[in-house]
Amino acid sequence: MHPRDILLGAQAAAGLLPVCDHYSGVEARMRKSLQLQAEMSEEFGACVFDVTLDCEDGAPVGGEAEHALLVTELVISAPDGARVGVRVHPVDHPAFEADIQVIARDGGQRLTHIMIPKVESVDDVVRAEQALLAAYPPGLPLQVLIESPGAVQRAFDIAAHPRVQSLSFGLMDFVSAHAGAIPADGMGIEGQFTHPLVRRAKLEIASAAHAFGKVPSHCVVTEFKDEAALRGAAHRAAREFGYTRMWSIHPSQIRPILEAFAPDERQIDTASAILLAAQAAGWAPISHEGALHDRASYRHFWQLLERAHATGRALPPEAAAWF
Repeated sequence: MHPRDILLGAQAAAGLLPVCDHYSGVEARMRKSLQLQAEMSEEFGACVFDVTLDCEDGAPVGGEAEHALLVTELVISAPDGARVGVRVHPVDHPAFEADIQVIARDGGQRLTHIMIPKVESVDDVVRAEQALLAAYPPGLPLQVLIESPGAVQRAFDIAAHPRVQSLSFGLMDFVSAHAGAIPADGMGIEGQFTHPLVRRAKLEIASAAHAFGKVPSHCVVTEFKDEAALRGAAHRAAREFGYTRMWSIHPSQIRPILEAFAPDERQIDTASAILLAAQAAGWAPISHEGALHDRASYRHFWQLLERAHATGRALPPEAAAWF
């Protein structure tokens, strides 16, 4: 049996998403994003980031229908092997039903997911699912954006819905929803990790996602020209807050996110050695460099190797055979 089935069981069905989710909504940038995805897939030997085409912020006011048609055209014409999702309008927006009807109906077979913004409760998820299934009966995974204090409070209920694949944190809307109680620097590169209310929201969302085997996706860093700041934020999101995925809003952010979320060579070598020894022992407990390991730690090291593969990292030949 494959290590994924032995160690993860039912969790394996959730799959592993690329660690970077790149958003674009302007036509030229959407086309460039899809081209860059294809180029980097060839470079790494795997699709290392998702492209999410944006209707919510990308569509001009009054031009929502035309933008949905453009997005659908781009989805249908995306290269084979592309991973493309779409962020539609919120469920209470007048364009929501039309977005779903056009994009899911005509592009559903090529989509990896649909992102629903401004989700307040599981009722919003249910409404989105019903619209999706009416337009595209096979269905698609829904990713949801948590953007308010109330939504944070209900994050566990939202994450429990079987259609939900990932929870993302909407930093700027969350801060502005506090009527000035959180200062503006709570949206900045440092404040978003230090203000107690923002920290709590990030941790609640990550915890809710992990409780139900879903993927927590970290918010954007708006200081896109500051690569050092982005690297620091991505590292903290992954190492301190438990996020396994992060948004990108500029092509220059993609590679630093991949690097921050990828295991290093030492971690990969250790994980590979432990898992190969465990396999040789029939997945019974083993001793490695004076430490005891069993299926609990095997699970951790397997997930580390999955993340290494998803970020295009080289694996030892014996471990690479699992992929």
